[in-house]
Amino acid sequence: MCNGWTPERRVRQAELIRSWRPWERSTGPHTSEGKARASLNAYKGATRDETRAVMRVLNELLREQADDLKRLR
Repeated sequence: MCNGWTPERRVRQAELIRSWRPWERSTGPHTSEGKARASLNAYKGATRDETRAVMRVLNELLREQADDLKRLR
C-alpha cells in the first residue's frame, strides 16, 4: 500500500482498537449548552431553501447572460 499500512499492520491496528474499545468511553455532550453547540456541527451557513433560492437566481442570471452572448455573436 502506498500509505504505509500493510495488510498485517491493518489487522494489528484493528485488533488493538477492538481491545481498547474507545467507543465505550466516548460520550457526547451532557449540558444543554454543549448539546446545542454540537447540534450545529453540520451547519454550513445556509438552509437548503436559502441555497435553492440563490441557485435559482444564479441560474436565471446565467441563462440571461448566455442569451445576451448569443445575440451579440
